[in-house]
Amino acid sequence: MTWVAVAVAGVSCYLLKLAGMSLPPAVLAHPVVRRVADLIPVALLASLIAVQVFTSGSTLTLDARLAGLAFAVVALVLRAPFLVVVFGAALTAALVRLL
Repeated sequence: MTWVAVAVAGVSCYLLKLAGMSLPPAVLAHPVVRRVADLIPVALLASLIAVQVFTSGSTLTLDARLAGLAFAVVALVLRAPFLVVVFGAALTAALVRLL
């Protein structure tokens, strides 16, 4: 059953990509479509981060990951380099877990 779901998801993704490539350029050049296309990846990444930080299984949790996320947000606001953001967030979460 799992392989059927994987195959259906794969075919669905391929068809979705094919549909996107089949659109006429005039549709893709529309300002609303361009704006939505710019915002969709941001929304998807934000939702993935929220799910990974605030959930544990099927429950809502607040733990050391929140401190790591807070560090990352502050570092990004201060325009820190990417490696500083990643390693600083990981270090912050690790230190909070040690407490």
